[in-house]
Amino acid sequence: MTTKRTLSIHRPEDILGYIPHLLGYWPEDSLVAITMQGKILGATLRVDLPSRWSSRALAGFAEQIRHYLVADEAANGVVLAVYTDAGWVDGTVVSQMMPMIEALQLSLDEVDLSVRDAWLVGNQYWRSAFCSDTSCCPDPGLPVARIKDSRLNAELVYQGSAFGSSPRSGTGQPALARSGPLDPSVMEAESRFGDRILGMSRSWRCLESVLAVWHHVLARVEHGAPLQAETDAQLIGFLRTTLKVPAWRDAVVVMAAAGMDSAISGAAAFELFSDEESCEPPFDVGELGITASAANPQATPTSGSCGDVFTYGDVLLGMHPDTPCWGRVDALHRVLAGLCVEEESGDVAAAAFTLQGWISWCKGSGSIAHACLVRAKAARPGYRLAELLMEVLGRGAVCRWAARPGSAWRGSRQAHA
Repeated sequence: MTTKRTLSIHRPEDILGYIPHLLGYWPEDSLVAITMQGKILGATLRVDLPSRWSSRALAGFAEQIRHYLVADEAANGVVLAVYTDAGWVDGTVVSQMMPMIEALQLSLDEVDLSVRDAWLVGNQYWRSAFCSDTSCCPDPGLPVARIKDSRLNAELVYQGSAFGSSPRSGTGQPALARSGPLDPSVMEAESRFGDRILGMSRSWRCLESVLAVWHHVLARVEHGAPLQAETDAQLIGFLRTTLKVPAWRDAVVVMAAAGMDSAISGAAAFELFSDEESCEPPFDVGELGITASAANPQATPTSGSCGDVFTYGDVLLGMHPDTPCWGRVDALHRVLAGLCVEEESGDVAAAAFTLQGWISWCKGSGSIAHACLVRAKAARPGYRLAELLMEVLGRGAVCRWAARPGSAWRGSRQAHA
């Protein structure tokens, strides 16, 4: 679910042309609901179409959708877009989808959120669900090309926006990892740092040093300086090594979303770390091309809710903070996408894909999250965090941050604001 954005909308094609840019991909087998405040588009929610179509199941599905949409307290209407390839050939698409739309109308009317319009979108055609006038809604429908050629879609493309196909198709979606083999120097650095620090996975000193390096990297990437294999091979190898330790992996995620204090206090609560190991520095940050002052977490102050302290569970379930530090979370997403390659297997790939899945879920992109988690489980069958997150998605849970207009992800412009 994403927050409101004011756009100049003139035709249904404009709204339908905007949705893929908003989600980052062309939906499949999906319901997209957008709240409206007068004539202004509000919050957007995408969910998979229901798996069961009995009256009782559809009523429960509609109630769940209503629960998320009422978070936009200023909304007074809703528009719906149903993406399905079913029923276009035999002309039954309207009759197949109407029971769900009617259940949504009934549920949303109870909270004064009237369904202003609903559209059905297939692979080749689209149409209004309510229109029976063949002069404007011919059988089987209008060509999808009219959506892709809409004024608003053209304007967004001109501004540099782009989208891929649904994650389910496996094509067109921006890569979740780099293509091509890993640089040999990266692999050498990963092996060397693995020999030096994996044996200190329970050392407080090592945890603090790991977090300091990640803090520096996220700040750097957030401010527009991506990692490059040609110049950052040692750093990339080091980061890959840290993903092999679940406790370090989780601490990095919590630090990105909720700040350093939450990462440290949460780690202490698990009692996994000890001061009994060597007091010698586990590694020299200078080897990674980082100055000691740049790696100091105190060098970049946190602001707002990011400075509060929360438990790991609260953060990983998107319960707290009220709004995550989206700039750092997005930076983490971009770093992870460059740490492993497409067909890689093992703990590094499993961790990278799992964390990308978690971030996508936090941003409200359930389909992308699912695709990432499937790849994580393929990279390392039985990978525990991927299995737990898959259970969360399987229950239809929407991240609390994504469900609230005030805290939802609003795209890269928000991250760099």
